[in-house]
Formats: sequence, structure tokens, C-alpha cells
Amino acid sequence: MTNPTTTAEAPGAGQPPPPQVWPAFRARDARGLIRFLVDAFGFEETVTYGEGERVDHAQLDWPEGGGVMLGSVRDDGGQWPVESTGCYVVTADPDAVHARAVAAGAEIVRPPYDTDHGSRDFAARDPEGNLWQFGTYRGEPRRGG
Repeated sequence: MTNPTTTAEAPGAGQPPPPQVWPAFRARDARGLIRFLVDAFGFEETVTYGEGERVDHAQLDWPEGGGVMLGSVRDDGGQWPVESTGCYVVTADPDAVHARAVAAGAEIVRPPYDTDHGSRDFAARDPEGNLWQFGTYRGEPRRGG
């Protein structure tokens, strides 16, 4: 049995993308974090559910693929504890993302640098304390089998 959707196929207009990994987390100021991720890094706010300052669910897409999901901290018995997290975001132009982040006042943890495995990266921290690493490293090819 074959999978009808391959990674080489682009999803149709208005269709969800092929399955991906989406980091998901809680934020003390979810609406503020959404604004920061859009303004400083260039994420696109796709949908936000909630009233007032409360965010029940938000999806922010990364223009080059994938994205993140987040919501406000709530008292739900610890199912989604608030802890800082780290995300690596693949981009073809980390220097441009870095310039945007600097212009938006992001805390730069490590300015752009070249890694020993051939990637161009930089790291920044968001107002919630999460670490965001942006770089050109797309991972190694998967093994056949």
C-alpha cells in the first residue's frame, strides 16, 4: 500500500500540508508571544482561538514549512506545564531572519555563525524564555530501506 501524498507533492490550495512535527507549548502572555514571533521572526498567524487575552489555540506557520502551536497558561492539572523550550527552525536565509529579529528588539543569544557541519545559524530568546535557533541545516538524508 502506498501513501497517496508524497513529500514531493505540494498540497493543494486550501489543503493542510503533509504530516509534520509541530512544537506546541503554553505561554504566560500568549497574545504577546504571537505578536513577537510574527514581528521578530516572520511567523505567520494562521488562526487564533480564544477571547480577550486568553488564547485557547493558535497556529503560526513558518513561511518555509511547518510551524508552531501555542496557547495561554491554564489551570488544567499540569497537562501542558509552562517550561521553556527550544526550537530549531530551518530557513534559507538566517541572516535576514537575524536582521529582522534585531530590528524587533529580540534578545540575541548567539549572533550568526557557521557551524562545523556546514550550517549558518543564529539563536535568540523570546519574551517567554524559549530558545529559537534558526539555520540552514535541513537534516541528513534518510536511510533507504
